[in-house]
Amino acid sequence: MKKQQTIFLLTLWAALTLAVWLHPAEDVSQAERRTLAQMPEFSLSALESGQFREEFEDYSLDQFPLRQGFRTLKALFHTQVLGMRDNNGIYLTNGIAVKQEYPLSEASLDAAIRKFDAIHEKFLGESRCFFAVVPDKGYYLAAPSGHLAMDYDALYEKLGAGLPWAEQIDLRRCLTAGDYYRTDTHWRQECLIPAATAICDALEVTAPKAADYSEVQADKPFYGVYYGQAALPMEPDTLTWLENETLRQCTVYDYETGKTGSVYDTAKLTESRDMYDVFLSGARALLTIENPNAKTDRELLVFRDSFGSSLVPLLLSDYARVTLVDIRYVSSAKLDSFLDFRGQDVLFLYSTLVLNSSSSLK
Repeated sequence: MKKQQTIFLLTLWAALTLAVWLHPAEDVSQAERRTLAQMPEFSLSALESGQFREEFEDYSLDQFPLRQGFRTLKALFHTQVLGMRDNNGIYLTNGIAVKQEYPLSEASLDAAIRKFDAIHEKFLGESRCFFAVVPDKGYYLAAPSGHLAMDYDALYEKLGAGLPWAEQIDLRRCLTAGDYYRTDTHWRQECLIPAATAICDALEVTAPKAADYSEVQADKPFYGVYYGQAALPMEPDTLTWLENETLRQCTVYDYETGKTGSVYDTAKLTESRDMYDVFLSGARALLTIENPNAKTDRELLVFRDSFGSSLVPLLLSDYARVTLVDIRYVSSAKLDSFLDFRGQDVLFLYSTLVLNSSSSLK
């Protein structure tokens, strides 16, 4: 009996190994948003050192036939059989993927406050400053689904006390869980008119109106970052952006590349691993949007994370120039090497996800 079992296991192993060899290798896992290991180059030195064996193991794991299906089965086993509340820190409630963000890191929040305070003291003494927090989906979904969440009230109170020079704009009542992508961390631009209106009202500029835009949809499904991380079965999203003549005539200058582009970079729908990069070309350290049809000569400076990429286009109506700064990719101490600070309106726009893990802020 043991001999038969051994023969069966060896046969199964040989069949799986052969399947890996014969299965066409994929370069990228769209679900996991990462490059997959490729077949290593064979050499006697690599074989003797053990490098070939290690690289072949990585290749076999990454190129395993039906790998995504097995990832899903494993995730279902953990959540449905073992009763785990999440998979890789992601849980599903009503078909919406949510990252469990718990607890509130006061140390991280204190570090963010010190960083913003230093920026204000060094550069923004002549500016009107505003602060808006983007709540993550857990704010709306954690408690109703019985999951842990950070203390959001404490976060808002601490920011208000720590940044007395900035007027706080509360976006919590402007949003619902349905205003976020089901499979991704981000909010949906077509749902942001109320949030953009709240910000524009505080800035005392013209607020956007839904009737002023047309909706454009991507021609393929959008699988957000949580789709791959959770590996749980869920329906993909539809990625939509808001378009009008003003936005079509705006130009976007990228300080890093020295190139000028458009507000919506539709090439990213096929070139990027993340379709959300259609908004202002994705992660960029410094961008300036020029609006030739602006109703005033006012300027806006936005310190932001990725949530700002889809919101800022809705704030452009009155501003002749809007500059976006992402201090995750550029040192805040050196901003005056690139920018002129001359009393622009200033908006700090950050998600609770970044504020609760602020070590990326430079």
